[in-house]
Amino acid sequence: MPLMPRSSATSAAPRLRPYQTQAVDNVIAHFRGSDEPAVVVLPTGSGKSLVIAELARRARGRVLVLAHVRELVEQNHAKYLAYGLEADIFSAGLKRKESARQVVFGSVQSVVNGLEAFAAGDFTLLVIDECHRVALRHGGAESETQTSAAERARASSSYAQVIARLRQARPNLKILGLTATPYRLGEGFLYYRHYHGMVKGPEDAFFRDCVFEQPLRVMVRQGYLAEPRRLDAALAFYDFSHLTAQRNGQFAERDLNGVVQGNRATPQIVADVIERARDREGVMIFAATVAHAEEVLRLLPAEASALVTGATPGPERERLIAAFKARELKYLVNVAVLTTGFDAPHVDVIAILRPTESVGLYQQIVGRGLRLSPGKRDCLVLDYAGNPWDLYAPEIDQARPDSDSEPVQVECPECGFANTFWGKRDGDLVIEHHGRRCQGLLSTRDAIDRAQPGAQDDRSNPETSASAGVGAGANESRSAASGAHEGKGAASGANKGKGAAAGANKAKGAASGASNKVQCTFRFRFKVCDQCGGENDIAARACGHCGERLVDPDDKLRDALKLKHAKVLRVSGMQLQATTNGRGVPRLKVTYHDEDGETLDEWFGLETPAQRHVFERVFLRRHLRAPGSGWQPASAEEAAAEAHRLRAPDFVIARKSGRYWRLGEKLFDYAGRYRTAEAAGGGSYDDSLPANCCTDFNRIG
Repeated sequence: MPLMPRSSATSAAPRLRPYQTQAVDNVIAHFRGSDEPAVVVLPTGSGKSLVIAELARRARGRVLVLAHVRELVEQNHAKYLAYGLEADIFSAGLKRKESARQVVFGSVQSVVNGLEAFAAGDFTLLVIDECHRVALRHGGAESETQTSAAERARASSSYAQVIARLRQARPNLKILGLTATPYRLGEGFLYYRHYHGMVKGPEDAFFRDCVFEQPLRVMVRQGYLAEPRRLDAALAFYDFSHLTAQRNGQFAERDLNGVVQGNRATPQIVADVIERARDREGVMIFAATVAHAEEVLRLLPAEASALVTGATPGPERERLIAAFKARELKYLVNVAVLTTGFDAPHVDVIAILRPTESVGLYQQIVGRGLRLSPGKRDCLVLDYAGNPWDLYAPEIDQARPDSDSEPVQVECPECGFANTFWGKRDGDLVIEHHGRRCQGLLSTRDAIDRAQPGAQDDRSNPETSASAGVGAGANESRSAASGAHEGKGAASGANKGKGAAAGANKAKGAASGASNKVQCTFRFRFKVCDQCGGENDIAARACGHCGERLVDPDDKLRDALKLKHAKVLRVSGMQLQATTNGRGVPRLKVTYHDEDGETLDEWFGLETPAQRHVFERVFLRRHLRAPGSGWQPASAEEAAAEAHRLRAPDFVIARKSGRYWRLGEKLFDYAGRYRTAEAAGGGSYDDSLPANCCTDFNRIG
């Protein structure tokens, strides 16, 4: 491991805060045991530059620190110089292209244009500041997912070229990313595993592990950052709710201008900003478009205001920013150019006059006002665009399903991990959630120990188990590390977990343990393979167990309609009734309705443990609105009384069996081309599905 122990620190070294020291220790611990790329998450204003400087100082080999703007290059370089050490700068914007010293701070575009200076093979550590800009996948390939902007895509390609060149010379190159916002628009988290013992991002994420994270709420509570005090506009505001984002996740400029240009609310909004900022020091205003920003500027006090856009010439931009930092200007209007790499601690008002497409962008904008400054008591956040993001606990791995949803904790029935998903409560009872797969991490040893024949069942996942070197029974593992996770609260509650994995936040060396863990295989919702019966993600196209192509739901519907003795019911409702069958035996009757009143019935016995087991396996696992909750009705009466805990399928397919139609497949989470009952709201059927496909159903005996 090319990092020196802390004992070699010089007396001139700046004093790190406790969380900065922990971040450095966790990085070193991770890279002592792994070559996999890692991430450190620190809020804006928390001192990422000092963490970078300390890591560079303690490195034995050569270090390259990359940033995407020259301001960050200069800022990171200055922190390193504070140690009394020297380092080179490789940045055309700073008119310096030096690369001989042990530590080099460079702008990514300058480095990619001068890669021959970095081909010697003696660089052992690559640090990427603002690493959320890197859209790569595990193995070095670029993501095929649409990035948030063409500029970011170009930047990502530049990072890929630098990484490829450095790895060509040194395959075990250590790569560390730092960011305040560890996610990308439309893609979710940029890393796979979190050191608290959970899976956060895609399995093919380039950055494998988050080895340290300092929550913003903790930073504010401990007095390291100013408190953000958000006020949503009550009278004057812009309505962007009808706009639709483009494929890259951003709003088109013409659509934004259609809302803000000439809007009668603009003079009221600017007047409100001026009034609320009367006793404030520095105001940053984030406008929607250049035309909008120019209009806002005309309404501000001319002698105390300035505008910076992407088209502002470099020298003029530097002059205006310097004047603002010197408090010669009070108002600084910008259009998406001062969201990163801008440091003006006296800013105590953030006015948002634009929609923010991602929680990351929202956090970066608000972060401009959270640094501490003498006499600064808080930061006033004025939102005139109705942005929905939660600054402290954003849920960004999936969109909020509806306005009534809230973060809920769902314990995995296999490993005990406390997942956080969008869902709904009835008091303390979780009655619905939208989780797909358990996010808990199991130690490989635990998985192997529990992968015994007696522990196997048909819910095992050979794909995941094989990658971990374990058998099919790993799905039944009860990991002590993740099972002890007792996190309470919503999205950020996992940070307070009391289990062994969460406790690693204070244990040196724990960061490296994440790479030796595998994701729990339990799926709350799943798609079953027709060939092998294996469970897969509901969006999977190929089976992860046998490799066979998963049949498309639309193909299933079409194939069923071609059969002489098959019927398709487009479900509009489901009813449960405790009754008796034709022989007077107690049964639970489940009736599915279509929009024309046709029905199809399904019957279950719940009198014996064996019957209840069948009911759980055949019915409950697919129908529960909160799967994995452990609810197991003991009687037909209890099942009927708690019917609100169940969901209806979108389609059911029945086949003729003697005199009756026997229910076969059920399609849940349908996202195909045929209209579902929930989306229809009445009216005629889609012409692509025959209108008579749901008639003449008889009861299943």
